[in-house]
Amino acid sequence: MSKNTANKKFKIKKGDQVVVIRGASKGKSGEVKDIVRDKDRVVVEGVNIVKKHQKPTNNDPGGIQEVEAPIHISNVMLLDPKSGDPTRVGRRVEDGKIVRYSKKSGNTIG
Repeated sequence: MSKNTANKKFKIKKGDQVVVIRGASKGKSGEVKDIVRDKDRVVVEGVNIVKKHQKPTNNDPGGIQEVEAPIHISNVMLLDPKSGDPTRVGRRVEDGKIVRYSKKSGNTIG
């Protein structure tokens, strides 16, 4: 892992509700399950479902499973927690701490 990937700052975090704005899953929304920082991708629950062929093991019978594949972070947009609309995210200082806020409504996020 290179030095720059550890310090990348994304405006979307694990647990956020997002909506897909580009691609085959456009319009679908879900919760961010994981962030792949070195590839600028996020895994969103119920979005970008692909079929994975799993080899049988001692504990697992194997077969074809459906899993969520990562999607590029530029193809998702945060949903405003209060209004439920897609919004851009800004950062500002409140009480000495940096907080995220919705640029559409001005409300603090999280």
